[in-house]
Amino acid sequence: MDSFEELAVVRAEALAALEETENIAALRDWEKAYLGRKGKVTLQIRAIGKLPPAQRPAFGKEVNQVKQELAVLYAEAEKSLKRAEIARRLAASAVDVTLPGRPAISGHLHLTTQTLRQIYAIFAQLGFEVYESPDVELESYNFDLLNIPAYHPARDMWDTFWVDDKRLLRTHTSPGQIRVMRERTPEPIRVILPGKCYRYEQITARSEHQFYQVEGLAVGRQVSMTDLIGTMHQFAELFYGEGRQIRVRSSYFPFTEPSIEVDTDCILCGGEGCPICKYTGWLEIAGAGMVHPVVLENGGYNPDEWSGFAFGMGVERPSMMKYGVEDIRLFYGNDLRFLRQF
Repeated sequence: MDSFEELAVVRAEALAALEETENIAALRDWEKAYLGRKGKVTLQIRAIGKLPPAQRPAFGKEVNQVKQELAVLYAEAEKSLKRAEIARRLAASAVDVTLPGRPAISGHLHLTTQTLRQIYAIFAQLGFEVYESPDVELESYNFDLLNIPAYHPARDMWDTFWVDDKRLLRTHTSPGQIRVMRERTPEPIRVILPGKCYRYEQITARSEHQFYQVEGLAVGRQVSMTDLIGTMHQFAELFYGEGRQIRVRSSYFPFTEPSIEVDTDCILCGGEGCPICKYTGWLEIAGAGMVHPVVLENGGYNPDEWSGFAFGMGVERPSMMKYGVEDIRLFYGNDLRFLRQF
């Protein structure tokens, strides 16, 4: 068998073996067997020097053509096998596009928002609507029209963030009383005014420099202190649970007269006394009172014909009382370990 016949046999053998390769590993073995350093085609190239000089050019051309042909076929087979491998993997983990997608992980309402919505729902049952007022307030609405003139010592009760000489971040939600009264006079009013308040105070486990309040205002021709106490008792039962008891203590607020503070029996110790209620058995839930005649008049109502009551309560602190949270800073700390509990 001469060199050309031997080369033809090697070529035919290589083509037949290539047809039988079924995976990348077998293809790598085929390349090594025919095109590698000691492969059969490579050995044919090395044998050129042993041929008679007259045969070398023709055989060299022939063997290079075979090598290039097999290299091209190898590259095509490699691409085909890789595509087949990918197809097998996809088939093994096939996705049924008709199935519904995986649900995205969603968040949930913050505990403060949940509490606000509970309060909204309770007062909606009692006939109150929600009225919103601005966070940046005029000094006159925040103080003067609420019977707190510039010389009044009660201004020391609120450490204020001032925007300029006339504007400030509201220290309480009570300015909304003036706004809603001036907007609706001389009609009866029954609204709650929720919103965030700001005070330049030290942050502790029980106080923040920003916090939510819910103000309540009811104005009519025969509104009495009994109506206020009944409203507070109804709220305590609906928010903290049936059977809650309340007590009323005398207090002072410049915009109410008389003024009271409303407590409910401690839901944690049942009135027996614990660190949360400072061993008194009672927890404060609101400051309240009958709307001061000066405030009624500043709102556009004649205090000889109209009367009203107002109350103000926090949002974070009732949540703390209801759920046993001992540090108000957790509400604003964004600690997921805390938030996911609610």
